[in-house]
Amino acid sequence: MKPPVWISAIPDHAAQEGPLKGLRFAVKDNIDYAGVPTTAGCPAYAYTPSATASVIKALEAAGAVAVGKTNLDQFATGLVGVRSPYGACSSVFDKDYVSGGSSSGSAVAVATKQVDFALGTDTAGSGRVPAAFNNLIGLKPTRGVFSMSGVVPACRSLDTVSVFARDVDTAARLFDAAAVYDPSDWSARPMVDFPAPWVNGKFRLGVLRADQREFFGDVEAAKLYEAAINKMGGEPVEIDYTPFRDAAALLYQGPWVAERLAAIEEFIHLRGDQMHPVVRGIINGASKFTAVDSYRALYRLGELKRAAEAEWQKMDVLFLPTTGTIYKIADVEADPVRLNTNLGYYTNFVNLFDLAALAIPAGFRPNGLPFGVTLIGPAFSDRALLAVAGRATAQAPGCIDVAVVGAHLTGQPLNRQLTERGARLRKSCRSAAGYRLYALANTTPPKPGLVRNEAFAGPGIELEVWQMPLSEFGGFVSLIPAPLGIGSVTLDDGSTVKGFICEPAGLQDALEITSFGGWRAYLQRD
Repeated sequence: MKPPVWISAIPDHAAQEGPLKGLRFAVKDNIDYAGVPTTAGCPAYAYTPSATASVIKALEAAGAVAVGKTNLDQFATGLVGVRSPYGACSSVFDKDYVSGGSSSGSAVAVATKQVDFALGTDTAGSGRVPAAFNNLIGLKPTRGVFSMSGVVPACRSLDTVSVFARDVDTAARLFDAAAVYDPSDWSARPMVDFPAPWVNGKFRLGVLRADQREFFGDVEAAKLYEAAINKMGGEPVEIDYTPFRDAAALLYQGPWVAERLAAIEEFIHLRGDQMHPVVRGIINGASKFTAVDSYRALYRLGELKRAAEAEWQKMDVLFLPTTGTIYKIADVEADPVRLNTNLGYYTNFVNLFDLAALAIPAGFRPNGLPFGVTLIGPAFSDRALLAVAGRATAQAPGCIDVAVVGAHLTGQPLNRQLTERGARLRKSCRSAAGYRLYALANTTPPKPGLVRNEAFAGPGIELEVWQMPLSEFGGFVSLIPAPLGIGSVTLDDGSTVKGFICEPAGLQDALEITSFGGWRAYLQRD
């Protein structure tokens, strides 16, 4: 366990019997584990708790085992993952790009398969932005459903523990295990499922109006959002994002930043010089707000909630980009506040409005960087959101899953051979480790070849899994030219699907491109 992902290890201990037995998890280092220091990303703040946080106890009672504490934007202040003395985490898809924060280490630990799932916290988007940047599921539950006992607060009235997982089914299992009412937590609320008659049938999907879609110049993200709308299965309904956008701006531009000061006021006064300078500057900014400002902000938030109610009458689920774009680490270091604010454009309002949210992967840009979307619903709609996401990503009856790695990927020249046959994108993921990728010689359009090598431990190859009607599968296979063919491909979660493979004879004069991690990244090379 090494930085920048990990801060400390949790001593080995036996798993209890339960539905999660066999699963190992990481813990964001602002959540207590007895006998292991809690740093909140600030060594000078560290203390060793005598008790384990309630949410960890619930998961371990269900059989899961905590193995270590992970890096974070200091004091959970940031959506970037670079504000830590333990180092900056990067997206697993490109070391030059941010991992997202503040739950940076937790997301990367799951994405690199060091653990089965991880706990983060989410005030402004910290459980969702890192999911988008690492192609994960990010479950931000309704506030109060997961206990906050034993968690270092950021904004105590808004915080919630969150979960990172690699698939929706695992996230649903974790939710059931962790949603245990904790009377010792003053903010706790018993889980009472929101009545959602739409969960197993037709539903209205609230989407952004064309003139309100902000992607900060990221044209490929805009395309992926539009494509994701068409794949969710709901009836798209355009809504006015204005009240949600204005509420998002309140979180850092309003007096809620004073809650961050309240959480560490004594420490920042006595030892603030040992904090990350960007974090210190943000939290010290709370000093300009008065009690009058706080009440005025509460009134304004109430007005925005009422305006948002009119939009909720049009939809059952709000469907947004998790972020409008992704940034390089160097760019965030040069412009830390403005770019961080941009990343919260679609996330900051959710806890202020007391909503549930589920971030899910939604494809890749041509340069190999992932894109994510978020399903948002009323408080206590958590299970309904998981069901909708599960239905959208599950294999449909009468269909077969086909893994594609090159010219059939979304946006590539042969993708139409899938869409013309009624295929739909089920998920974006990676192959298991034992695969190599080659750029084949003399192919039109250019194509890669995927070759299995069980002795090879590589990064896994970026791929997409498409669901195709069985009635169309034979005609599709007939279009595939030698040396390519269809065989069995093992995915990074251990499952096996049909997919493109290459005959060994086809590798003559081919260039190995495994180090790029995928066809898109190879095409975008310098």
